[in-house]
Amino acid sequence: MQNLDLVGKRILVRVDFNVPLDNHLNVTDNKRIREALPTIEYLLSLDGVSVILMSHLGRPLKKLLPDGSIDVQKFSLRNIIPELSKLLGREVLFAENCIGEKTEAIAKSLIAGQVLLLENTRFHKEEEKGDEEFSRQLASLGQAYINDAFGTAHRAHASTCIIARYFAKNVRGFGFLMEKELASATRLTHNPQKPFTAIIGGAKVSDKILLLEKMIDSVDNLIIGGGMAYTFFKAMGGHVGNSLVEEDRLENAQQILEKAKGRINLLLPKDSKVADSFTNDAKTAMADNMSIPEGMMGLDIGPQAISEFTRVITESKSILWNGPMGVFEMPNFANGTNEIAKAVVEATGHGAFSLIGGGDSAAAINSMGLEDKVSFVSTGGGAMLELLEGKELPGIREILED
Repeated sequence: MQNLDLVGKRILVRVDFNVPLDNHLNVTDNKRIREALPTIEYLLSLDGVSVILMSHLGRPLKKLLPDGSIDVQKFSLRNIIPELSKLLGREVLFAENCIGEKTEAIAKSLIAGQVLLLENTRFHKEEEKGDEEFSRQLASLGQAYINDAFGTAHRAHASTCIIARYFAKNVRGFGFLMEKELASATRLTHNPQKPFTAIIGGAKVSDKILLLEKMIDSVDNLIIGGGMAYTFFKAMGGHVGNSLVEEDRLENAQQILEKAKGRINLLLPKDSKVADSFTNDAKTAMADNMSIPEGMMGLDIGPQAISEFTRVITESKSILWNGPMGVFEMPNFANGTNEIAKAVVEATGHGAFSLIGGGDSAAAINSMGLEDKVSFVSTGGGAMLELLEGKELPGIREILED
């Protein structure tokens, strides 16, 4: 955006303000708002510029009220105005719709230095459909367009992708957060410093197959943890008790194991903290992952796995972490994830580049207060996952199109 013709313009900025709210509708984690501030503040520093912010919040059309209407109170972006105003240090105006005559009138009356936040774009079904007319109406509010919403760049939605078609190349571009996200991913996808270790966790193999296959082509060490590990152990002939297994992915797991053989160091957790039920206060024990007792399920990696994984991570120079090692939302099964986070921080302290790939991994790092002790924490779990898989992101492609 520093190379664009933006002086004196009303600038539409797609941000990702999809932040968590408590029962009183107060923001509980303002990271995504904070990450957008450098872009907003830079634009406001230009002569004659006013800023119009667009975002979604949650999935209001998937969680309608009993009468079939949108829960406006719960999903309104009005709820983040106090936090945004405080962080920006200035008043933020609000439009009760993201399109329409009233909103257009407010937008066109803005003076230099003013900031307007539009209502949730997902209050309109046309947003997620990438509707051309809806995109045109959004575009009519501004004279330039900046996409700084990396977290939604993998969606071909109206406000994140299609809208760019209505702006010339000299008045459409990316914000600073988008630049940081892409630069961080590129450090791992283009000639990363060796040894390069990918730590892939989470519940399901099906969610990470493409990433696992891609990593086999580029990493030195591939650590697999979380619920997805038990599908691999079953594929190897192990007894995993009641642990999560994707029966339809056993062949995929075998193929990944075979592909990795002789090429990289693939590490599965040797042991687990197992439980007799999926609850924090369940009866627990430690078990070898090839022989988990019937009636027990693995909910976290065990001490042997932690020790082995920690050694590999702390010797690494490039690290990608995507997905927790266990059910870290339950305190009794968070130890594995916490210990891996500490290992990543230690490696970073020794000069490694560490990228936390958004989603649950980011939540884990943030909950431990270690966000500033790793190289970069992505704001977009799904977008970062697709980028690392080698996919083209629509929100990026559309701006770069001729």
